[in-house]
Formats: sequence, structure tokens, C-alpha cells
Amino acid sequence: MSDAGSAPQGARRLCLVGASGMVGQAVIAGSLGRSDLRVIGVARREVPLPQGARLEILVGDTADWPPLIAAARAQVLVCALGTTRKAAGSDEAFRAVDYDLVLEVAKAARASGIEHMILVSSVGADRASRNLYLRTKGDIEDAVHKLGFRRLDILRPGLLRGHRAESRPLESMAQVLNPVADAIVLRGRFSKFRSISVRRLADVIFALSAEKTRGRFIHEHEAMMRALRRAGD
Repeated sequence: MSDAGSAPQGARRLCLVGASGMVGQAVIAGSLGRSDLRVIGVARREVPLPQGARLEILVGDTADWPPLIAAARAQVLVCALGTTRKAAGSDEAFRAVDYDLVLEVAKAARASGIEHMILVSSVGADRASRNLYLRTKGDIEDAVHKLGFRRLDILRPGLLRGHRAESRPLESMAQVLNPVADAIVLRGRFSKFRSISVRRLADVIFALSAEKTRGRFIHEHEAMMRALRRAGD
């Protein structure tokens, strides 16, 4: 376990699963200096922390994650787990992460008393899709919804802009071109496909973590921007 300090009494506690990924790292970086939040990460291995980070990383095999999630004593679960078919190596290995592991994490959170979950999904998620990635995202959205969280926020971002540890040449090229497409092409009903920086997505997560209204909420690009405006970001 890594621990670089403690947060003030009454800070909102977020259990972050997927701390080593691009979104997770943005959540960690975005939490720096915020006295209203405490992020507790759950990961398979030690996670690099930015200078000045004051948070805990609870480390263990995935089989040990349920007690680690309970130990986080969090009010909100933030699930940023995800891989790609190419990185996983097979359809089954991909689904084992993006569906099976995410569902086990969500079940562990419910068992530990967490009633608010924020799930990072993808634009175009659809159980009826012929695309494995989008179909799996749709399947896990539905499965998590059935667990009965008091509040479930599903984020469906378009292309994520930011630095990834692994190389994705086509995605890197798209990150350069997408701001132009966002401004010129992706308007109206196509605005949901707009790109978003991972730092901005982290701000969306922080904003939604403070929401109290019960229910299931799906946030595509415009809805995420509204969440930021409500929070004054």
C-alpha cells in the first residue's frame, strides 16, 4: 500500500479502480490539492504517483480486490478499467476485463455498501452492436445497472485526448485531427462523438461524484459539459 498523507475530515472518498490507466492517472493528477476529495486506488501493482500526491493505492491480485474495495470505505466507486481487443489478445480475454472484471468490481462495491458508481464506458455503447468493443460496453452498462446502485453515472466519452503508456499510432493521429473535427464537423446530433481530454473527463468525474439525485444517468459529450457547468468548472 502506498500512502502519502491523509485528507481532511469529511472529504468525499472515491475508490478508483483502473488507477494505472490514462483516465485513472488523470483522476489522480486532478485530485491534487483538492481538500474536498480523497482518492483511494485499487490496483494489481504499484501505481506511479505525481509529485505531491496525497492518496493511497491498495495493491493486490484481482481476486483480493473485494476486501480492498471494502477497506477503501468510499462513498463513490469510480471504475476506469478497460483494455482493447488487440492488447488483450483474444475476444475472451478482452471481455474478461471489460465485462467480467468490471462486474466483479461493481458487485464488490455494492457488497461493501457503496451506493454511487461512476462507470467510464464509451460513445456508441450498445448491446445490439456488431462491434465487440461497443457490444461489451453496452452489456456491462446493463449488468451494472441491475445491481441496484442508488446512483449510477455512465460516461460515454468520444476519443480521449491524453498520453497513454502503450503506443496506439492511429489514436495518436486522431488526437491531432480531432480538435478540428470537433469544431467543424461534430455538431448537433453528432456532438456526442466529440473528443475530450482525460483531465477534463476527470473533472466530470469529480463533479458527478458530488451529485445526490437517485437514478441511472448516461452522459454523452453535452451532458458531461452540463455537469461541469453545474459544478462551476
